[in-house]
Amino acid sequence: MAILSLDKVSVSYGKVEVVRNVSLRVEPGRIVTLLGPNGAGKTTLLLATIGLLGSHGRVYFEGADISNLTVEERVARGLCLVPEKRELFSEMSVQDNLLLGAYLRRDRRSRKADLDDVYDRFPRLKERLSQVAGTLSGGERQMLALGRALMAKPKVLLLDEPSLGLAPLIVAEIFRTIAALRGLGVSVLVIEQNARAALNTADFGYVLETGEIVQSGSSEALIHDPKLIAAYLGGTRAAESLPVS
Repeated sequence: MAILSLDKVSVSYGKVEVVRNVSLRVEPGRIVTLLGPNGAGKTTLLLATIGLLGSHGRVYFEGADISNLTVEERVARGLCLVPEKRELFSEMSVQDNLLLGAYLRRDRRSRKADLDDVYDRFPRLKERLSQVAGTLSGGERQMLALGRALMAKPKVLLLDEPSLGLAPLIVAEIFRTIAALRGLGVSVLVIEQNARAALNTADFGYVLETGEIVQSGSSEALIHDPKLIAAYLGGTRAAESLPVS
């Protein structure tokens, strides 16, 4: 059974329908990527999934219909969004930002262990635990956003453009971290403009264009699909040289 599934989800801004009848599935412990051009409705779909936008259709989490739940109720069940702009508390320290990620948790005794785990995954955050978040580099801010999400003990992470604006070496580090989430049993639905990095990390992919799913398949199949190569991978050689994890 899918841990997260969308069934014919549609979202409108006023009279303009920007997402139309989208259905997709995220299996337990799997990474799924949602590809597509700017303006295709990808972020809108994630916001509807977490409950920040109203929508038609149904959202299911662990087999239960959560379509009418609030954002807080969805987060409490284990669904967590890391937005494109990261939405950190810039005047607070790195550690305080991380602890805020656990604000809904009642198991205070285990928060210290989870905090140590985040610092193990992101040593640079440990080096800067007292530093104000607003002074971090772009890569460090993304690490902090991911770490804060992990402090919520999510079952599914929704990631919106985790590599946006980052240097290639940092992008590789971020995607290694995302891939490692499988070992924690965390499922991921990730929006990403860097199709190569996304498909190299994901197990399955969907392509969203003008608000509709136009293509889907395993990462390996999508990497070698001529249409996807032409549209998103920048040529056959680049796509063929991409290893599949």
